[in-house]
Amino acid sequence: MKNQRRPPFFGETVVITGASSGIGKATAEAFAEQGADLVLAARGEEALNETAKTCRKFGVEVLVVPTDISVAEEAHRLVEEALAFSGKIDYWVNNAGVLAFGKFEEIPSEVTDQIVKTNLLGYMHSAHAVLPVFKRQKKGVLLNNISIGGWMPAPYGTAYTASKFGVRGMVETLQGEVSDFPDIHICALYPGFQRSSGIGHAANYSGIQLSTPPPSFDPRRLATAIVRTAKNPAEASYPDWSAVVFKNLYEICPGVIRSVSSAAVRLLMKKAHKGENTEGNVLEASKGNTGIYGKSLVSVSSGTLTWAAAGIIGLIAAGFLFSGKSKKLAKP
Repeated sequence: MKNQRRPPFFGETVVITGASSGIGKATAEAFAEQGADLVLAARGEEALNETAKTCRKFGVEVLVVPTDISVAEEAHRLVEEALAFSGKIDYWVNNAGVLAFGKFEEIPSEVTDQIVKTNLLGYMHSAHAVLPVFKRQKKGVLLNNISIGGWMPAPYGTAYTASKFGVRGMVETLQGEVSDFPDIHICALYPGFQRSSGIGHAANYSGIQLSTPPPSFDPRRLATAIVRTAKNPAEASYPDWSAVVFKNLYEICPGVIRSVSSAAVRLLMKKAHKGENTEGNVLEASKGNTGIYGKSLVSVSSGTLTWAAAGIIGLIAAGFLFSGKSKKLAKP
């Protein structure tokens, strides 16, 4: 009888934050399928156990550690539990994130504070806790799921944008700090919109019923990209075409993109039936849909994505032309 070939991540230990739903859940399953043993972290223990149950079907070992990554002590405890579990940490996926949508001055300060604590300080606490382990081991990969929000602002998502810009700064600084360790890698992924359950957990002060706008992508594809980056580390990667397009467009005409996207959201908010404000999962663990997929604004197909992209780029182009004409008219 021939020996079965071992999966690529057999014997490796991966820690994943925000593993209770959405992209984190998809990433856990993707690593489990590749043979990795997992340490899963998030605030919601019940949802974490659901993820763990699915992952164990692939024959891997899984440890569940309920963790609020925005608290430094809990990040360090997560590292200790992971080391007690397997004696090493090969890969760490920074993924936990929260979002609030609405006018900045209408979002409570405690919600804004917690977004920064989770999205920025949570990533920093994790890096602070795991980097000494990597340096003792002389190897390790820290993967940071940042989103295209690290390069361009999300209209009416001020705290989210501030946190993502901050994470990009952290990553690029740490890349320099570990440059004398050839087998330690700090990686950043900048995906576009994902059709994940995360949108349904967002805090909402806009009156708009939230759903992922087009073009949006399958979180399982992003999970595959995270696994691929773990195996072949890159300082920065863009898992889908929209991230590349919008990053480059924003570098060319940032003011136009800010104005057009914000105007579009303002129009939606004016027409929206004012609903009840919600803190979502910012201040407490996610409830409701803890699966991988969430609600999308439109059904997605290659044709839909093409037309959506064309429409968005057309709006930006129109805004650019209008802006140029306005400046000419304003000249004395």
